[in-house]
Amino acid sequence: MLATYRFTVAADGDYEFWVRANPVGTSLEYRLNGGELTPIDTSKNVDSINIAEGNALDVRFIAWMDVGKIALKKGTSTIDFRMDSANNHHGYLDCFVFTTDPFEPHGSARPGEIPAARRESDEPGWFAFEPGRDSFKSSAIDLRFLNEQTAGDDGFIGVRNGEFVHRATGKPVRFWAVNGPPADMNDPGDLQRVARMLAKHGVNLVRIHGGYFDEDGNLVPERVKHAISVVQAMKAEGIYSHFSIYFPLWLKPKPNTPWLDGYDGTKNSFAALFFNPQFQQRYRSWWKGLLLTPDSRSGKRLVDEPAVSSLELVNEDSYFFWTFDSKQIPDAQLRIIEAQFGGWLTKKYGGIDAAMAAWKGLGDSRDDAAEGRVGFRPLWNIANQRTQRDQDTVAFLVESQRNFYANTIQFLRGIGFKGVITASNWITASPRYLGPLEKYSYTVGDFIDRHGYFGTDRTGDNAGWSIRNGQTYFDRSALRFDPEEPGKPRAFINSVMDLHYDGKPSMISETTFERPNRYRSQAPLYYACYGSLQGSNGIVHFALDGGNWSVKPGYFMQPWTLMTPAMMGQFPAAALIFRNRLIGEGEELVHLTLRPSELMALKGTPLAQDAAVDELRLKDVPGGSNITSDTVIDPLVHFAGRANVEFSEAGGTSTIGDLSRYIDRHHQTIVSTNGQLKLDYAKGILTINAPCAQGICGALGEAGPIELGALSIDSSLQLGEIVVVSLDGKPLASSDKMLLQVMSEEQPSRFQTDSLKGGLTRIVKIGQDPWRVKDLSGTVKFKGPRAADLKATPMDFNGYPAQHFSPATEVKLEPQAMYYLIAK
Repeated sequence: MLATYRFTVAADGDYEFWVRANPVGTSLEYRLNGGELTPIDTSKNVDSINIAEGNALDVRFIAWMDVGKIALKKGTSTIDFRMDSANNHHGYLDCFVFTTDPFEPHGSARPGEIPAARRESDEPGWFAFEPGRDSFKSSAIDLRFLNEQTAGDDGFIGVRNGEFVHRATGKPVRFWAVNGPPADMNDPGDLQRVARMLAKHGVNLVRIHGGYFDEDGNLVPERVKHAISVVQAMKAEGIYSHFSIYFPLWLKPKPNTPWLDGYDGTKNSFAALFFNPQFQQRYRSWWKGLLLTPDSRSGKRLVDEPAVSSLELVNEDSYFFWTFDSKQIPDAQLRIIEAQFGGWLTKKYGGIDAAMAAWKGLGDSRDDAAEGRVGFRPLWNIANQRTQRDQDTVAFLVESQRNFYANTIQFLRGIGFKGVITASNWITASPRYLGPLEKYSYTVGDFIDRHGYFGTDRTGDNAGWSIRNGQTYFDRSALRFDPEEPGKPRAFINSVMDLHYDGKPSMISETTFERPNRYRSQAPLYYACYGSLQGSNGIVHFALDGGNWSVKPGYFMQPWTLMTPAMMGQFPAAALIFRNRLIGEGEELVHLTLRPSELMALKGTPLAQDAAVDELRLKDVPGGSNITSDTVIDPLVHFAGRANVEFSEAGGTSTIGDLSRYIDRHHQTIVSTNGQLKLDYAKGILTINAPCAQGICGALGEAGPIELGALSIDSSLQLGEIVVVSLDGKPLASSDKMLLQVMSEEQPSRFQTDSLKGGLTRIVKIGQDPWRVKDLSGTVKFKGPRAADLKATPMDFNGYPAQHFSPATEVKLEPQAMYYLIAK
């Protein structure tokens, strides 16, 4: 299919070239003035719209594609478009644009036009959030200065005294990070722009999460080349790269795979990497391919690149999670680990029969003493019955898993990697009994990682990874400890809760508040404040699935999108709080000393990460004492101060501070040990009152007027965040340059829902671009005689100042101003 157009060029110049066409299952090429046909990358599209009747999910989409810059001469030109589709014989071309001005696609609108749907709110009291293309001029919200000129200037990342440090200088560093960029972002210009945007918003690390192998397990050189390009683009903006290259969900071994026998192409490779030597060799070849391949331009290898901060050995897999099960692992693979277990038992007891005698005959259907194999009881039985057989089982599994991590780290050091390495990040089938064993297996690494999401009980068609019409969800506040399901008791658990193990740095490499959720705007300040209080060393937000402020960056709308006003839009103040330690670390309130031998005897831990103690268990929570094996520690300790775990066979005293000084269960408040944070979880209000950061987050209207050290806040917003942070490092009371950041609620345009019984909400329409934000309101008053010398200048969504200002003695918040520069 070929279409030809003639158009007139007003003047010589370089023009931005955009095309609006079908991006799904079709190829598109163009030819300018009789030249060669040039392909257009249809995968690089934005503002995608489903044009099928009834929003049917097929090929009928239309989207804008940025072709690039084209040199045009004054006069008449011609352009040909060629469309082809091998499967459906389809194609669609709506329009194309040549412009010398920055162009931001808005459906069918021409350059300079704003569609009526975007000019006028679908609902009174909401405004369109459309920052437009950023010129990256000087801005008060530009945090690029926090990063090195190029990542790695101060040496490889190392570990010292429980912190990440720059090895050349010894200076500690915290990572405010994102998962990304998208795997399909290949254009160097796009990578550079996204890297600059991330640095502006305070990001100093990206977690590059993806496999470098095909469906047959062979290395894909093009993916390695792309990884090198990403590292270099991020490095240029002072952003480090952390690699995660293996996740069992990415691999379904085919029949007759020589290094993973027994699979049929339908099962994932859960747990096999820990015990299968042939698989381990293939896995190591992926690391070699990634780290030892020279850059085609510079010749430099990633293994020698100090901008590669860290490596993650395994993503979300464990012997102690439910996927370690005979239904998930083929017989041929089970035989390998069962024989290893049989050998381990023979070494301990002198033979399998002797082990069976010690177990009082407790058997399993897969036991085969004649073949030297011993099976594994289900994890539920292990955690709940905790027999001698179960104790031997976990001792073997811990040793196997820990040895895999130790041997892999030794291999990576052997090929020259100089950064830091973490083992894995997964949860277990029993936080109390199996959770500490999992963490113990990680301690051979340089730092401890974990994952955790704040979900909304979203159910319906493909709810695990996409947002679709007809799904139901539950608006849920973290500040109130709302339960995971409506109608349940409060759940005192959140991914921000951080235990430090063996004095090692702690990172959470996947976390977010999922959407839709009207309380989602709580997330950035929540992570920043409580991450700082607990001494967390890295917070990696999930996920940067697009480089534009789009409600649906890809084909499907996803629940983790970061490019939103409530998330990335609040990064400036949050990143400053976390990276510059504007909230101080709390006192150590819990120190646990756990003997590995007792953990393998399934005695468990009194402070289980990922385990909620709901209101029905409060009778088991002590106020302050030495800790015994039966103690249940109040998980709210994480909102008051720090908790540390030490693994030591020598043992030692475990202690807990007097939590009653900070946690008031009757009035439902928690005050941090340093007095800088107060959480009212009855109302859902977080108050921040530190020397260099002050504000309020949550139910602002219920809070009423708030008096803080250097300012006061009064707002009638049902939900919102108002925070002031120092930009010059001085306390707010004496600062000459501050950022005032404001947020309320977000939702896509034309987002429609129905209320259901029981607190659930049903999605009627998922909505479309642009993002909308509920009108902002309130008053911020700066205190003291210096306030009269300060002025408050509102800024646009990219952080560029307006032409008007007001005295800082009383700043009346404008409905559409998210940022203010407070300065002389």
